[in-house]
Amino acid sequence: MMVQKSYDLDLSIVISLFNENESLPELVEWIEKVMDTNAYRYEIIMVDDGSTDGSWETICRLGSANPAIHGISFRRNYGKSAALFHGFRAARGRVVVTMDADLQDSPEEIPEMYRMVVEEGWDIVSGWKQNRQDNKFTKNLPSKLYNWTARKVTGVKLHDMNCGLKAYRNEVVKDVEVYSEMHRYIPYLAKNAGYDRITEKPVHHQKRKYGKSKFGLERFVNGFLDLLSLWFLSTFGKKPMHFFGFTGLLTFFIGFVCAIWVIIAKLVHQANGLRYRAVTDQPLFYLALVALVIGVLLFLAGFICEMISRNGQDRNKYNIKDEFTSQTRQL
Repeated sequence: MMVQKSYDLDLSIVISLFNENESLPELVEWIEKVMDTNAYRYEIIMVDDGSTDGSWETICRLGSANPAIHGISFRRNYGKSAALFHGFRAARGRVVVTMDADLQDSPEEIPEMYRMVVEEGWDIVSGWKQNRQDNKFTKNLPSKLYNWTARKVTGVKLHDMNCGLKAYRNEVVKDVEVYSEMHRYIPYLAKNAGYDRITEKPVHHQKRKYGKSKFGLERFVNGFLDLLSLWFLSTFGKKPMHFFGFTGLLTFFIGFVCAIWVIIAKLVHQANGLRYRAVTDQPLFYLALVALVIGVLLFLAGFICEMISRNGQDRNKYNIKDEFTSQTRQL
């Protein structure tokens, strides 16, 4: 039987931003309108990821007018994963919603996503931008290829894994560790943590109104590399010896068999008076030696990785410059 937890708030809206000063007032006004219409108890956690355009000053000004705004400012740009990690850690709502600050995600999608989590019992509801308002060749086509690959590798059947608009049960974001550039794969991380009730909802996607995108084509290349890293870590991260040890033993065995084969073949030919070549004159012998050495090295690498994996490291240390909440403003 699942124990129901009580929360101070219905919703925590986590917004990671970098140089989005122009869009912030309009975004906050839009969110406030939706929240007030639905009578939600909510908070807006805005994480400024080292902006240089005055975004933090705007957040402070908006926060002075709305006590529901919780601001966090990094001293430099750490990336979206770092911002989401701290936003998740601060979230107090029963449902945690993430969205981008560029006005391309509509806050009007939040009530239905909230209902799907609370009433239908989903762990994660991911947005699906069916009609993307981006360039077809630089965003749409690479995104389709990326999402197809992600579905095949992770087994999570989402059409838009990288959509910034998502809703989570609070327990999910507290149990999932987001680091490096793994924010793209939070549903996969959640699945590996045991939260497998994951669905998607078609959402409205709008054209960017201010500024320009902070992500280029390189994010798809990095995304594929991160996907491979995540797959490897989730499969062998806790037991690296299962990969390196097995591969090392297999390579060593192949090298050993080849070396014995060369030696025995030479002895048989010699015993029967047939022509034979010296063992050291045969290329297969040297390939066998290389396989033996590589096998030993892989096995040792697995052993060392196994030792390292038993010593946990804190990968989420970031230098926060400033922070405020409604409680600190009252002091």
